[in-house]
Amino acid sequence: MITVLLMLNGGRSRAERMRARLVAAGAAVATFLVCLAVSLADYQDEGSSLTGLGLALLAVPVGGLVHQANRLASATRERRLAALRLAGATPGDVQRLGALEGGVLGLLGSLAGGALYVVTHPSGPLPQVPVVVTVVTLGGVLSGARAGRHVVASPLGVARRARVRGPRVRDLVLFGAGVGLFVLGAVVKGRFPLVGAYGSVVAMAAGLVLLLFGVTLAVSWVIRAYARRAGRRARSAEALLAARLVEADPRAWARALSVVSLTVFFGAGAGAQQAGVGYSQAHALLDVALLVALVTSGVALIVHQAEELIDLRRSFSALAASGVPERALGGVLVRQAVIAASPVCVVAAVSGVVVVVVSVMDVYQVQWLGWAAARAVVMAGVGVVAAVLVALAARPLLHGALRQEMRISPK
Repeated sequence: MITVLLMLNGGRSRAERMRARLVAAGAAVATFLVCLAVSLADYQDEGSSLTGLGLALLAVPVGGLVHQANRLASATRERRLAALRLAGATPGDVQRLGALEGGVLGLLGSLAGGALYVVTHPSGPLPQVPVVVTVVTLGGVLSGARAGRHVVASPLGVARRARVRGPRVRDLVLFGAGVGLFVLGAVVKGRFPLVGAYGSVVAMAAGLVLLLFGVTLAVSWVIRAYARRAGRRARSAEALLAARLVEADPRAWARALSVVSLTVFFGAGAGAQQAGVGYSQAHALLDVALLVALVTSGVALIVHQAEELIDLRRSFSALAASGVPERALGGVLVRQAVIAASPVCVVAAVSGVVVVVVSVMDVYQVQWLGWAAARAVVMAGVGVVAAVLVALAARPLLHGALRQEMRISPK
C-alpha cells in the first residue's frame, strides 16, 4: 500500500500538493500549540481551569482545519482514485489509502511541530512531545479514513455520495447531558458522596466536554430554524436561495462553523474569566491563542467553501448559463455565511459566558457581568465578520468552479 501511495503521489496536481501541505502544516501547528498549551500548567495562579481552557482552545480549531482539508482532498483526487479502482482496488482499499495518506501527512507535520517546540522551549516540559506526536498522527489516520466515506470511487471516475443529514434528537440529548453534569458539579461542589471535591471536578470536566460537542452538533437545529425564518422574510432571489441552501443542509454548516463556534465560545469564556479574576500573563497567552484560532477558523471556512462549491458547481453553472450574474452568485455565498454564522456565534458566546459564570458564580459582581457580556457580544460579532470575509475571499473559487464546469460540460 505504501508503494502504491508513493506511485500515485508522483502524479498529483499542484492543487493536491497544496492541500497536502495544508494538512501537514495543520498537524505541525496542532502539535506545537498543544505542547505549548501543556506548558501553561506552569501558570498556577490561574488554576487548572484556565490551563484546560488553553488546551482545548489551542488544539480543537487546528484539528478541525486538518479534517476539513482531508475532506476536500478526498473529493478532488479524481484521477488517482479512479485509476486505483481501474487497477482492481476495492472501495475499502481506497479508504485505507486515504487513512494511510492522512497518517503519513500527520506524522510528518507532527514531527516538525514537535521539533519546533523542543528547539524553542529547551527548558520546558518535554515528555509530552512523543505523546502529542502519536495522538496527532492517529488523528490524521482517523480523519483520512472518515473523510473518504462520502466519496465513491469507480473506474469511471469519482462521485460524492449525497448524504444530507438534518438535526438529530441525540444532539440535543448530548447538549442537555453536558449542561446537567456541569451544573451538578458546580452546585454540589465538595459534597459528592465518597469522592468529595474530586467528584465535582470530574463531573464539571465531563460536562464541559459533552457541552462542547453538544453545542457544535445541536446548533444545527438553530441554524435550520433561523434559515427557515430568513427564507420566509427574504426580499430578494439571492437571500431566498441562500436561506434555502442553508436550510437544506444545516448539519454541514454546523460542522463547518464548529471551528468558529469553538473560538467564539472560548473567547467569550476567557473574557468572563478575565472579568472575575483580572488580566494576567496567562490570559495574555490565551488572547494570542484566540488570534491563532481565529486565523485557523478562517482557513477552515475557506476549505469548506471550496468543498461546497464542488457540490454546487453544476447548479451554479446552470444559473450562470441562464443569465444570473456571477456577482449575484457571490452574494449568495455571503448571505449563506451570515445566515449560518449568526445563530452559531450567538449560541457559542452565550454558552461560553454561562459556563464560566456558573462555575464561579459566587465571586461575580454586576460590573464584571457587564464586561463579560460586552466581550461576548464582541466575540460573536467577530465570528460573523470572519465568516463574511471568508465568503468574500471565496469568490475567486466560485469563478474557478464555474469556468471548470463550463469547460467540462458537453457542448
